[in-house]
Amino acid sequence: MSFRIRRILVAIRDERHTPKGALAKAAAIARANGARIELFHAINEPEALDALRHGYIAGRQTEQITAAIQKRATTRLGKLAARNELEGLEVTCVATWDFPPHEAIIRRALKTDADLVIASVQPKGLGNRLLLANTDWELIRHCPCPVLVAKSTRVWSRPAVVAAIDPFHAHEKPAALDRQILRAATYVARELRGALHAFHAYMPLTIIAPAPAGQALAVSLPPEMEKVHSAQVARVFKHAASGAGVPPRRRHLEMGVAQDELSRIVRETGARIVVMGAVSRSALKRLFIGSTAEHAIDRLDCDVLIVKPRGFRTRVPRRASHAWLAG
Repeated sequence: MSFRIRRILVAIRDERHTPKGALAKAAAIARANGARIELFHAINEPEALDALRHGYIAGRQTEQITAAIQKRATTRLGKLAARNELEGLEVTCVATWDFPPHEAIIRRALKTDADLVIASVQPKGLGNRLLLANTDWELIRHCPCPVLVAKSTRVWSRPAVVAAIDPFHAHEKPAALDRQILRAATYVARELRGALHAFHAYMPLTIIAPAPAGQALAVSLPPEMEKVHSAQVARVFKHAASGAGVPPRRRHLEMGVAQDELSRIVRETGARIVVMGAVSRSALKRLFIGSTAEHAIDRLDCDVLIVKPRGFRTRVPRRASHAWLAG
């Protein structure tokens, strides 16, 4: 199955502010592929919602107020669509009442058959570090189509694209996910006239040995066993990277903690986009298993494209229940 982008949904967190990074990335992809763009905003008006929930406004007055708010949001989206970044592109604007935001975005993506959702990240915390909010994480976990997290406002110019793969399928990742990652990275690198890289990090072999007081210790295995292990990892990684046409000089096989090594490779290569996979897990499983994607994304300064395995089905219903109006 080929990876193609023909319909782009840009999630606008706050229609009063310009998400320059997201608009620039959407424009670059749309121009390279002849894709259509939709600017989408899930309306969240706390005062109006509170009034609706508690019956302060009702009947025709409700319709008038909600329609006016929706019209205002759509008008603001129209101003974003008229920006220079999007000049000459086919852009539509939609604002709807829906909640929570990540479900609203996913519902819209499903309704429009979006090939890509773009979400920008807002600076938060000390040093204005770009940290993902809960809506971003839920979108990453549950959106069935690829999600581009626009963390940088820098314009792409023949960007280095790093495909972060896991050929040994750790953390319960399905084998086909690597193929999806490589297809997506190959497509993006080709369409943006960039350079494709492949990355994988692995840990040295260890065994868990009992110790006094009931503690368990990680014990390294003999060097000869480590050598065999490293050779096997290199062989499998080479097969995956060469199959995607990644030249040897752009293959990065590292021993160490994945998120640390990935951050280093991104800095050394000047990569602007990292492509990685994510699978949705229950909160309990995620607590014990963790996820390379979740640990790495916050640490990266570049944009991150998240893809799901083929056949992924979201649990987000296609129709909003509107139960949130009841408070």
